[in-house]
Amino acid sequence: MDALVIHAPGDLRVEHYPTPAVGAGEVRVRVRAGGICGSDLHYFHHGGFGAIRLQQPMVLGHEVAGVIEEIGPDVVSHHVGERIAVNPSRACGVCRYCQLGLQNHCLDMRYYGSAMRMPHVQGAFRQALVIQASQAHTLSDGISDAEGAMAEPLAVALHAVNRAGPLLGKSVLVTGCGPIGALVILAARRAGATHIVATDVVAQPLRKAAQVGANETINVAEQPDALARYSAEKGQFDVLFEASGNERALRSAFEVVRSRGVIVQLGLSGSEMTLPFNMVVAKEFDLRGAFRFHEEFGVAVNLINQGLVDLKPLISATLPYRDAGRAFRLAADRSQSMKVLLSFE
Repeated sequence: MDALVIHAPGDLRVEHYPTPAVGAGEVRVRVRAGGICGSDLHYFHHGGFGAIRLQQPMVLGHEVAGVIEEIGPDVVSHHVGERIAVNPSRACGVCRYCQLGLQNHCLDMRYYGSAMRMPHVQGAFRQALVIQASQAHTLSDGISDAEGAMAEPLAVALHAVNRAGPLLGKSVLVTGCGPIGALVILAARRAGATHIVATDVVAQPLRKAAQVGANETINVAEQPDALARYSAEKGQFDVLFEASGNERALRSAFEVVRSRGVIVQLGLSGSEMTLPFNMVVAKEFDLRGAFRFHEEFGVAVNLINQGLVDLKPLISATLPYRDAGRAFRLAADRSQSMKVLLSFE
């Protein structure tokens, strides 16, 4: 089969890749669609992010959907021809964090398309993929492969909303309106947030943010002081979701989050951020990280299957996998695209 293999920054190749045999408890999936994620772009442009660097060739990708074409002899929960979204997270199930129900912090995690461990965990941008049956989540008729492939980033957003706690009736600020920020808006609205303001430095993502439920969008590059009106009485927002990974965005948002507000950081930065911790103390902020997901993947697929979230406005384009270079360049252009997908059919 063909696979998309990254060798070095800018060196992405279509290569023949072996398809392993299907074992006990496994299914083989014919991959149909794969979404290009921010981490894929970091590998493509920079060879990694932060301390995580490519040390060997690696198949990219972890946001995929497809159809089951073979099942292991003991698999009864799925059948050949079933359309599925693939959960890219394979926790060990036995370490201390898995036993605590914190599988996203698994000590032996195998997450598709990740250079966090050596040898690297090969990714899912390939024509066929053998997975554990538990990683397969059924897609309903009428749900496109592209929508199914977006279950993973939606799960990331749902986990961030879970980390924030109850949002019913809350006022929310989302800084950074890439795919994850936009999906956080969707998830926060489903969780009961009544007023959502979104900020970014590019017009196109803000238009999409408005389409998926933001009450107000602010281009802080054009209106750097537009958030100032929310700083009255020590801040007006109950919850901040910081999805840009930009220190300046986080610092400016501190001014408009109320005392004892909740700050959820899910955007990753290329370098460590320096924060005004005197303000954290004085306003008694509750600062929380949000990393990946676990049970939220199944919730994401259920929301998609039931039509409770509309992901179509966030899908910018679908290109053939053999045209991956152009697809990656388009995905990196925030003025033109939100979520770019690859077709493996």
